[in-house]
Amino acid sequence: MNNKIQDLIRQCKEYAQKNGFKLNPNSVIVENIARRLLENEEKYGHRYCPCRIVSGDKERDKDKICSCIWHKDEIQKNGHCLCNLFIKDEKI
Repeated sequence: MNNKIQDLIRQCKEYAQKNGFKLNPNSVIVENIARRLLENEEKYGHRYCPCRIVSGDKERDKDKICSCIWHKDEIQKNGHCLCNLFIKDEKI
């Protein structure tokens, strides 16, 4: 796993902890999502959530930048965000 992916995973883990949820414990899923976020950043200029369709219209797509505007509601309602990067921390 390259350094960019490791750095992104660390940032996501810190973000999750600060917000009362956690990263998916499945490291394969987390690494794949991180890789796709970085691919989207390279292709589109932003880390768009891989579970969202990017239209190419920056104004329409701004809400899809990870962590997207929907992730907290999805975690609360479903126990995880749509792409399964973040999950509910059952201890809370």
